[in-house]
This record gives sequence, C-alpha cells and structure tokens, in this order.
Amino acid sequence: MWILILLAALELCWAQYSPNTLPGRTSIVHLFEWRWNDIALECERYLAPNGFGGVQISPPNENLVVTTPWRPWWERYQPISYQLCSRSGNESEFKDMVIRCNNVGVYIYVDAVVNHMCGAAAGSGHYSTCGSYFDSGKRDFPAVPYSGWDFNDGKCKTTSGEIENYNDLYQVRDCRLVSLLDLALEKDYVRSKVAEYMNHLIDIGVAGFRIDAAKHMWPGDMKAFLDKLKNLSTEWFAEGTRPFIFQEVIDLGGESIKSNEYFGNGRVTEFKYGAKLGTVIRKWNGEKMAYLKNWGEGWSFMPSDKAVVFVDNHDNQRGHGAGGASILTFWDARLYKMGVGFMLAHPYGFTRVMSSFHWPRYFENGKDINDWVGPPSYEDGSTKPVSINPDTTCGNGWICEHRWRQIRNMVIFRNVVNGQPFTNWWDNNSNQVAFGRGNQGFIVFNNDDWNLTATLQTGLPEGIYCDIISGQKEGNICTGIKIHVHGDGTAYFNISNDAEDPFVAIHVSAKL
Repeated sequence: MWILILLAALELCWAQYSPNTLPGRTSIVHLFEWRWNDIALECERYLAPNGFGGVQISPPNENLVVTTPWRPWWERYQPISYQLCSRSGNESEFKDMVIRCNNVGVYIYVDAVVNHMCGAAAGSGHYSTCGSYFDSGKRDFPAVPYSGWDFNDGKCKTTSGEIENYNDLYQVRDCRLVSLLDLALEKDYVRSKVAEYMNHLIDIGVAGFRIDAAKHMWPGDMKAFLDKLKNLSTEWFAEGTRPFIFQEVIDLGGESIKSNEYFGNGRVTEFKYGAKLGTVIRKWNGEKMAYLKNWGEGWSFMPSDKAVVFVDNHDNQRGHGAGGASILTFWDARLYKMGVGFMLAHPYGFTRVMSSFHWPRYFENGKDINDWVGPPSYEDGSTKPVSINPDTTCGNGWICEHRWRQIRNMVIFRNVVNGQPFTNWWDNNSNQVAFGRGNQGFIVFNNDDWNLTATLQTGLPEGIYCDIISGQKEGNICTGIKIHVHGDGTAYFNISNDAEDPFVAIHVSAKL
C-alpha cells in the first residue's frame, strides 16, 4: 500500500516536468505581447499546421498602466490584481483564445507574475488595465485583496528595502526586485490567492505556467502554492494531468542561488544555453563549433529533462536578465538562424522559440536606451494587430521569427527526429560541424571563412532529400537544394561560407 502511495506521489511530482504537448509536437513559441485574438488566429492558421506544441503568452492579469510617454513592455510585469484584462485583451477574449488553440492541439502556457505586485513608487489611483484602484504606498490592492500584512517589507534586512547583494540569498528572496513590492509567500493567505488565480486559468484550459522571477521566491513557498493547483481540464487533457511548470531562475554561476534548488517544483530555464551558444557561434574568445560535440550536460548545464532552453528571450534580447552581447537575436538574422537551427536539431532540453516585435534601437555609451519600448501600438496605447504579408511574414512592426522558413522547418525537423539518439558527429576541428538524429535526420553547419566540401555519414536511408533550410519539399519537388544519400548512408555536402544560410538540414519526411 505504501509503495503505491509513494509511486503516485512521484508520478504527481514528475508530471510537472511534462509540457503536456500533443505527441509529436516538441517545441513552443513565445508570442511576446501578442493580443489574444491574434494568438487564436495564429494557432489555427499557422502553429497547428506546422507542428508547434504551444504558446507562451505574456502575463494576462491586470497591470499598472505606465506612460513614458509610450507604454513600455515591462508594465506587464507590474501586477495590480489577478483579473484577466490587459492590453492583449479581456477575459472573454482570453477564454476564446484558449478554447480555439486547445481545439487544434496548440496549448497555452501563462507567464505567471506572482513574486510581487507593482513598484513601490507607483502611487495610487485607477491607472491600471481593468481600472481597479490601488495604493502602492499603503500596500493596498483591494481588487485581490492584498494589504500591508501581505508583503515582505518587515522581513527584508536592507536599509533601502531593495536587493543590494545578489550573493545574499535572503536579500534576493525577501527584498524588493527593482522596487517591486515583494509578496510574503510564506503566508498561507498569499499562497491561496496566487493558487486561486492560477486555478482560474487552469479551469479555462491552460496547460502550464512559466513562473516569472522564481529565483526571488523560496522554493518551499513556491511548492506550497503549486501543491494547491488543480489538475488540468479533462476537456483537453487526460484525467490527472498536472500543469507544466517551468521556472525563471537566472543562474550563470557565481551567485548563491542555484538552479537545482528549484528542480523539485518543475523544469527550470537554462540561461547558460543561449549565452554560451551565442559565444560559440560568434566565435568569441577562441570558441569553435567543434567544441559543441558534448553540448548539454557536458557544458555544465542542468540535466536535459529539467531544462527549458532558448537562444534568446524577451529580456536578454534587450540586454536584461542574463543578457550580454553574446546573445543571438533577430538583429543578427544570419547567425540567429544558425543558433536556433542548432538548438532545434540537438536533443538537449525542451525548446522554446522566440517571436519578437521591432523597436527603434538607439545606443548611448554602448547601451540601448530604447530597450523599454513596448509592442507596436496606436496613439491611444492600444496594441496593433499582427498583420500577415503575402509572403507569410508579419507586418505592423512584428518580427515573427517563428514564421521564418528556416525556423519553422527546423521546428518540424525536431518533431520528426524526436526520441532519436544523437549520432554521426563530424567536425573539422574548427567551425564546420555535422550530426544526425538516429536514422531520421541530419544537419551540417559551415561557420568558417571558407567553403565546406565533405562526404559525410548521415545514417539516413538511401534517397533524394530536400534541404529544409534553402527550401523545402513541396509535392514531388524540392524548392531548394537536393541532397542525395547513397546506399551506405553517406552524402556529399557543399556549403559556401557566404551562403545566406550556411547550413543544410534533411529529414525522412522531406525525402522525395
């Protein structure tokens, strides 16, 4: 009897590591700052047909409205209440999005901001996305409700009330992060209000949560509110399915708080992934792609089954939150596509693709002073819809990297090779590398300053394959390069160092 109880408890715990995506769908996309109506459309017209498993959305709850003179992206991370109204849409639009996306097998993952409320200096009034009253000075948020009893002001030991030393784990978890009012999650009332909010989202049909600022919460306090969460809706998920949990913990080494402290609650964001991959692909500090042979745990990353990985995210593409100039973004499109291609081909971690909007970069003293700019908006501050151009790219200031042919086709590649071993590694001791995924797929990169010409063992069945980077298979033709795999599994590759995309990828679903 006790063994059965223990097994059930273990199954419940491990369930939070499963993304709950449909079988054969292995990646999600972060549609940063998109409106709910646009996400619903994108699920139906693009994400489902192209094998995306889900969408990470921006925080859906009521937040502070900031005018600086335009509304910044970071206002979404200053909660006023847990009511579902934001510039992405109201509660009925949110429900419609979840239902429509779930119905085509593309699930919704909510960015949950539960460590804090708005900034201490936000003031008082009704300038919030639902119009709820609040008074940050009095710690009064009646729409939740929270009062002065529900914050960590008395627990923080710094004179400023702010985090002053990131090597002091008590400061990091009990003091204010950039003035944001830190919730007292040791109190059962606060835990219950957080769980009530998340359970409302589960009732609507979401599949899981990215926990924002998890590093700033005690793992035990997080476990306490996560344990209060319901199982997912049986309308779309099997009975007893737990919500997928992945926690934002920035751990580049050198600080007192470590990612592994949070493994008991679910997966964790591996921030070293994008920082290191960017350094390698940029060829900084003598790094070479040949060094990627033992990529993953061999680079001191967390275990693959605990990791959520990404080349960039909404913070570090702006130089915030484990940023640094090594991070690859859409601004460096050629290198970026190689980075995302490598991530989606490699078996390590659960992958998330970024989808961004354009902002007018302006540098002073090496810093982008426009890194605060919010999504494409009208003069009244409302967010512009995502328009789709005739060539299927996006307009209205939206970048939509997930719609770039190379990235979309690599999402499909990852689905095709899912579960296959990492095989047939080859490198030239420099920046030309190749590897396979069992007998299902093979990818070759040329990041050197000279052409790649090589006959390589692909591990694939004999036949003619369409390269899915320069084009794709359409009917019985390849719109890009053709690769002939011989009976012994070898194929000849010729990749120019000045090609628009100096890599080639083939898989068995793109075979003529």
